[in-house]
Order: sequence, then C-alpha cells, then structure tokens
Amino acid sequence: MRVVCLAGGVGGAKLAEGLQRGLAPGELTVIVNTGDDLERHSLAICPDQDTVMYTLAGIAGPEGWGLAGETWHVMGALARLGEGTWFHLGDKDIATHLYRTERLRRGERPTEVSLGLCRALGISSQILPMTDESVRTRVRTDDGWLDFQDYFVRLRQAPEVRAVEFAGIERAQATPEVREAFRTADAIVVAPSNPIVSIGPILAVPGIVDEIASARARGVRSVGVSGIVGGKALRGPADRMLASLGDEATALGVARRYAAVALLDAFVMDRIDEALAPTVRALGLQVVVTDTIMNDAAARLRLARDVLAAAGPAA
Repeated sequence: MRVVCLAGGVGGAKLAEGLQRGLAPGELTVIVNTGDDLERHSLAICPDQDTVMYTLAGIAGPEGWGLAGETWHVMGALARLGEGTWFHLGDKDIATHLYRTERLRRGERPTEVSLGLCRALGISSQILPMTDESVRTRVRTDDGWLDFQDYFVRLRQAPEVRAVEFAGIERAQATPEVREAFRTADAIVVAPSNPIVSIGPILAVPGIVDEIASARARGVRSVGVSGIVGGKALRGPADRMLASLGDEATALGVARRYAAVALLDAFVMDRIDEALAPTVRALGLQVVVTDTIMNDAAARLRLARDVLAAAGPAA
C-alpha cells in the first residue's frame, strides 16, 4: 500500500513514524512543509523536514524536535561573541545543516538533498520537500508582518495572527518526485499538523491540489487527522490561529477547512470530540472516532492503523 502523507511539525512526524512502522519499507512518502525554512548563521535550515527526518530515523530529541543526546557548545560560543541565539541549533543538528548548505551551494535540488539525507540516516521512506523553490510563510500581527520563525520561536507565538501569506508561492511548483508520488499512491493521509501553516503551504503549491484531485478521481482515498482535540492544539498555536483568523478552534473547524477545498474522503477525530461527528458527516466526510493522542510508539502505530483502515478500499 503506497501512502503519501502531508505533514509538518511534531504531530505530523509522529503519525508518519506510525505509518512507516505499519507499512512495508519504501511504501511511505512524506511531503513536508518548507514554508518554515530559514537561513541562520549562513546555514540552510528546514525545521519541519528535519523534525520528520529525525523522527523516522529514530534519533529525535525528547521534545520531538532536534536530536537525542544533543549538546550546545556552538550556541554557547556564539552567545559569548554577542551573536543572537534565539533560534537554538544543537551541535549534532548543525552537521545536518552543513551537509544541506554545502550541497545546495553545489547546485543540488532541495529534493535531491533531502533524499540523500534519508539514505545517509537509513530511512526506508521518502521525505520530499513540497517544492524546490523558496517559499516563506509570513504572519501579520497587530505590529505588522513577521517571518514565521520570528513569530514561532523568537516571540514564542505570543502575538495574535491576523493574516498569513506564503511569499514566493506563485513561483513554486510541485516537483516531478511529488507528482509521481501522488500518481502512484494507493492512499493519501493529511497528518494532524497545523492546517494553516503546516498543511496550508503544501496545498498552496501550484499543482498539488490538482494531483490530489486526480488521485481521488481514480479511487484513491484521502484521510485527514485532526490536530485539535477538545478545542486545543496538542502542540503549537493551531487553536489560537484558527480562532484569530475567524475559524472555529475545534476538530470541526479543521474539517471545514479541508472540506472547503474538497481535500478529504474521511476525517479522523478523537473520542473527546465525538459529539461533533454528525456535523462533520454533514460536510460529506466519513468520520472515524478513535484515540488520536500519540504518547508513545504503540499509540502512533495504533492511530496509523486506524488511518490506513479508513484509507483502504473496504472503508
């Protein structure tokens, strides 16, 4: 069963790890958000890609990002030199960014670099950037526009978000690898990632929504998982962003966003939100109610199996 998963952030990485464990080697392709990418200290950094990559390699740190057993000597030395260190990079993590930056400077495409990293880390799945072009997510607050990492890390998501834009999206396009993944997929999964700034940029890349529509037209099922449980985001600011942008900060609010672009066939939500199921069904979606909190590896695999069952031909 060849599965394409759209993901970004820790929640998306956790489900991707469950899917990888539940599928045969090589059957999972994860298309990751690159709108969060940035350059710091002259290094090309891809936070969502690396979170998924480290998780699938089994080497992620205890918080779900970065690397396990990390040290911080370089950041300490930079701080002593008076350099801003609000975006923390661990010593081992810096090796990834050095590898990526050097290969990009040689002219390799971001997709080629990502696949090279996956091979080097022994990951059986493909991790594909949503596009090879530069796209940068920006958010508008009451004090003006901010680059996403300024809002997310430096300001710790404190300002209310009034608008979101994906700078450079008009020049982006789906890569041949992304198109091929959709054209050979047996199922599409939308991970429990932030629907606005993790999944939103992926869907905004010209060509991707069309590929999903074509896959669904030939009978491929698309299943989304809510990252909002009981009106709260399990990680990050998705609930606050939904509310400040005029949406309902619930699983129903997420389902409505995806239904508006005819993205899904089925929607997976937590048992806590079961009362919302009839309203979600009224959007034309099959509803799967299950435990969606992924506190450990067993829970990740269990949710992945529920998602794959909903994506299967007998669903």
